[in-house]
Amino acid sequence: MDDRLREECAEQLRASREEWSKRLDAIRSDRRRESGELSPDFEDQATQRENDETLDALDERGRHALEAIDAALGRIAAGTYGECARCGETIPDERLRAEPTAPSCVGCA
Repeated sequence: MDDRLREECAEQLRASREEWSKRLDAIRSDRRRESGELSPDFEDQATQRENDETLDALDERGRHALEAIDAALGRIAAGTYGECARCGETIPDERLRAEPTAPSCVGCA
């Protein structure tokens, strides 16, 4: 892997990390009901509570995304980015461009 691709992927990962952090902040703000308490109307409350389940799922997805991003940035820092974590072979550039958090080659994924 050349340095240009590594830096391109690192920039993409940092931007993605920033975006996910903002999303998670907004989700957590909504979940804490910083914009107001539950509606006094029972039907509205039911809808709000259903939305809580969606927010929880989005929060979990975001946390997993941040973990994958941080792991990829760690591999870049360690000099192992682009090496398959399972077989040690080089991960194709096309795969890393499409999925910069990929820890493994297509065959091992």
